[in-house]
Amino acid sequence: MKKKLWMFAVLFFVAIVAAACNSDDASSDSEGGDKVEIFSWWTGAGEEAGLNALIEVFKEKHPDIEIENAAVAGGAGTNAKAVLASRMQGDDPPSTFQVHGGAELNESWVAADKMEPINDFYEEQGWMDKFPQDLIDLVSKDGDIYSVPVNIHRGNVIFYNKKVFEENGLEAPTTYEEFFAVADSLEAAGITPLALGDKEPWTATQIFENALLAVLGPDDYRGLWTGDVAFDDPRVKEAAEIFGQMLDYVNEDHASRNWQDATQLVANGEAGMTIMGDWAKGYLAHDLGLETNVDFGYIETPDTDGEFMVITDTFGLPKGIDNVEDTKKFLAVLGSVEGQDAFNPLKGSIPARVDADPEKYDQYGKDTMEDFKNSALTPSLAHGSAASEGFLTKANQAVNIFVTQRDVDQLVQALMDASSDL
Repeated sequence: MKKKLWMFAVLFFVAIVAAACNSDDASSDSEGGDKVEIFSWWTGAGEEAGLNALIEVFKEKHPDIEIENAAVAGGAGTNAKAVLASRMQGDDPPSTFQVHGGAELNESWVAADKMEPINDFYEEQGWMDKFPQDLIDLVSKDGDIYSVPVNIHRGNVIFYNKKVFEENGLEAPTTYEEFFAVADSLEAAGITPLALGDKEPWTATQIFENALLAVLGPDDYRGLWTGDVAFDDPRVKEAAEIFGQMLDYVNEDHASRNWQDATQLVANGEAGMTIMGDWAKGYLAHDLGLETNVDFGYIETPDTDGEFMVITDTFGLPKGIDNVEDTKKFLAVLGSVEGQDAFNPLKGSIPARVDADPEKYDQYGKDTMEDFKNSALTPSLAHGSAASEGFLTKANQAVNIFVTQRDVDQLVQALMDASSDL
C-alpha cells in the first residue's frame, strides 16, 4: 500500500512539473510571438494577390515565423476599420494593420496613443532617404514616424475602354468641357458614359474630391483641410455643380454596384469610363486579363494634369503587442525593395520607395512613378488622408444625400457644418 502511495506521489509531482513547463512554454510563445497577424482589407481584385506575394517573400526569409492573414472584406476598409476600432479599444491589437497615411493614421491611432514611434527602426533599415520626405511627413506626427508605406496609389484617374473610344472617334478628355462632350457622344451611341458603383459611398466622394482639386488647385485644395479655405468658398459650390452634372451620365444601377462591378462595365464595353484609384488597373490587368494601353487606357481626371491625389497604404507597430521583434521583421520586408516590387505590380500601385525597379512595372506603372516624382501631391479625402474620420463620415453622408437629391447648397452647408471636426 505504501509503495502504491509513493508511486502516486511521484506521478503527481511529475504531472505538476510538466504542467508548469508547458505553461512556461506557452508564455514564452506568447512573448516571443512566432506568429505575425496582418490585419487588412485586401481580399479582392489584385490586392489579395499582391498581399500573398508579399507574404511569400516574408516566408522565404523567415520560414520559422507563422503569418496569420486576418483580412476583412469591404471596399476602402469600410468593414475592416470597424473591426479594428473594436479590437483597439478592447486592447486586442493585431500585430500590425493596414492604415492610410495622413489623418487616418495620425488622428485616429497616434493621437489616441495606440502606436509606437519607429524612428530608430527607420534609421536601422536605412530608410530615411529611401522614401520621399513628403511621404515620411504623411506617416509622422510631432516629429515621430509611426508607419511604413508599402505603396502609392493615385486617386485622380479615368480608366476608359480603348475600343469604345476608337469606334466612336473619341479622345480621352483632359478638361471638364471635353469630358462632357465625350459623355454626350457616348450617350448618343447608347453607351453609359461614366460607370459608378457607390454601394459604398466613398466612390462618389472620390469623384467629388477630384472636382474640388480641379477647381481649387492643389494649394487651396489642401487649404480646405487646414482651415485656410472655407467650404462656403464659391469654388466649392462650382465643384459641386460639376459633380452633379457628372452624375447625369452614370449607370442607373450605380447604388447596387461596388467599384469592381463598375469597372467591369468599362471592361465589357457597356460603359466608356470610370473614375477610380489605380487599384482598378490591377483589377483590369490581373483579374480580368486586359492589356494596358490596348484594351483600356488611362488619363488624369479633368483639369488635374500635373496633380497627384495620393493614397498610401501603411503598416505600423501597435502598442501592447507581444511579438514586437517578429512584427518588425515583417515591416522590414514590407518596406524593402524586394517586398514592394513583389506587391505593387499585382496591386496596381507603385512602390513608395524611390529606388524600386521601374522595369518590373508596365507602362502605367512607369508613367505613374514619373508623375509621382514631378506632380503636386495632395491627400485624398475619400481615403482618410486629408481629414479626420469624423469629418469624412459626415462628408460621405452629405455626398450620398447629394447623389440622390442634387441640392448643391445643402451639400455645401453640410460640409460647412462638418468642418468643425477638422
